[in-house]
Amino acid sequence: MKPTLALPALLADSLIIAGLIVAGLTLASPAPAAADTLVDNVDGFTLDGDGGVERLTGLVIGSDGRIVQVLHRGDKRPSRPDYLVDGKGQILMPGLFDSHVQMSELGFSGLTLDLSAARSLAEAQARIAAYAAAHPDRPWIIGRGWDTERWGLGRLPTAADLDAAVKDRPVWLIAAEGQLGWANSAALAAGGVTLASKDPSGGRIERLAGSQKPSGILAGQATALIEAIAPPPRPVDRDVALANAQEQLLKHGVTAVADMGTTIEEWQAYRRAGDAGTLRVRVVAYARGIDAMTLIAGSAPGPWLYDDRLRMGGVSLDLDGSLASRGAWLKAAYADSPTIGLPRLSGTQLRNLMSRAAMDGFQIAIQASGDAATGTALDAIAELAPTYTGERRWRIEHADLVNAADFARYGAFGVAASMQPARLTRALPIAEARLGPARLAGAHAWNALASGGARLAFGSDAPTSPPDPFAGMAAAITRQDAEGQPFGGWQPQARVTREAALAAYTTQGAWAAFAERRFGRLAPGLRADFVLVDRDPLLASPSDLRAIRVLETWVGGQKVYAANIPPVTSARQEDPAGRRATP
Repeated sequence: MKPTLALPALLADSLIIAGLIVAGLTLASPAPAAADTLVDNVDGFTLDGDGGVERLTGLVIGSDGRIVQVLHRGDKRPSRPDYLVDGKGQILMPGLFDSHVQMSELGFSGLTLDLSAARSLAEAQARIAAYAAAHPDRPWIIGRGWDTERWGLGRLPTAADLDAAVKDRPVWLIAAEGQLGWANSAALAAGGVTLASKDPSGGRIERLAGSQKPSGILAGQATALIEAIAPPPRPVDRDVALANAQEQLLKHGVTAVADMGTTIEEWQAYRRAGDAGTLRVRVVAYARGIDAMTLIAGSAPGPWLYDDRLRMGGVSLDLDGSLASRGAWLKAAYADSPTIGLPRLSGTQLRNLMSRAAMDGFQIAIQASGDAATGTALDAIAELAPTYTGERRWRIEHADLVNAADFARYGAFGVAASMQPARLTRALPIAEARLGPARLAGAHAWNALASGGARLAFGSDAPTSPPDPFAGMAAAITRQDAEGQPFGGWQPQARVTREAALAAYTTQGAWAAFAERRFGRLAPGLRADFVLVDRDPLLASPSDLRAIRVLETWVGGQKVYAANIPPVTSARQEDPAGRRATP
């Protein structure tokens, strides 16, 4: 589920000042690519159309930002290019595609209270109290990133825990995995969450042991009880968050993303950035449900805009929650709880929504984590595929647990498995606790899905995990964390090859978004999206792969990020009416 963002209405002091990492001001409005740009003297590679590795030593880029020629050793170079880039022997590779992000949440995660570094409840409480003291004018304290698994708390935190840090105003904090919200007593009161409150469909209000009193934790669709009354971000806040999200992506070499759950407000932020020339990352948007889909795109998928930087072509449908929150819909009860999860749609409801989108030609991405959810999604695809013919490229997002009998069904219907390898480190202890040993072979089963014919498209689920595709590749090929644990890899049979991991972050990701004829590899006629890195990811050890540093990122033949140029910050203020003042 993509939670609705909420921010205080008064952000003059920190979001617009600290937040104007306006990431993008560094290279936000790059000059148009020169005609016949020659990028030469590089040790480059790309994947070819069949998944093989093609080595290259240079690129010729036209004035439209597309590749004119891929150069190999011994090929004749243009004699007088208008612009020459000497790569100085650096490694050049295709720009990377993150197939599952929440752009707004990623942007805001760097601009609001961040608890991702807190290693205990006490440390989190101290950070929350310090943040509230530093922002006395905020009517709400908003943040994310808490993780009780990391804290070793042995329980979920409570409103009382949060009241101990801040009790004079509402506090609302989203968990690191994105499916749980933590509210203090003031926030519960503001949302009308009381003893008499009923669990909403697809959600759960956690209760204190032995009573019906809300504990302060809301799961799944229950988070909407607080999000509906928390102050929403203003357009200017969304613009700042988008700039910040782009900077985070570009510094990791990500040149294109699939934004899962785009709202009309987020779409308008993309359009403002596109109109202003500051949309640097390519965004393939999947609307947050049918209503957002029709509001944004109308009766048919939208066209590619801003030189292939933006498109609304699909819809994201939430079928269940996450394993971490016990919201994933399982066929059998959790090993550590009698529940089977929190299904958000029945099979009939899912089919009705899919039919509504498919009849107008929209691509469908189903967010399904548990084996019952993935099985239900496949059942719906099997039923609808004969009616909605043509190349649909059905997508299933997450697929944290898949029943062995369903592996081959992915291939039978040409389903893209959009999965997030970098989450494995955090997911490993959660999967073992939630599933027990008997079901672990189907958990994050990348190789089994690929062997069954699924098209793997890898992403980060940012901000749940950092948008670092190199860390994702390392996890995909080793099934280990950054410390090389566990020895031999967790469920090592699920590892994929290095080339398959790279394809899942490039060519396969583009294919899963109907973008392979525009970008995803380096070939004549495609957009010149590439990165320069400090070591070859096809040769680096897993630890070196995680340590890869992106030196430059180019999108459409334009340099949009350079590691040696720090982001520009701004002391731009706002007047009390919310209008931007002159810097």
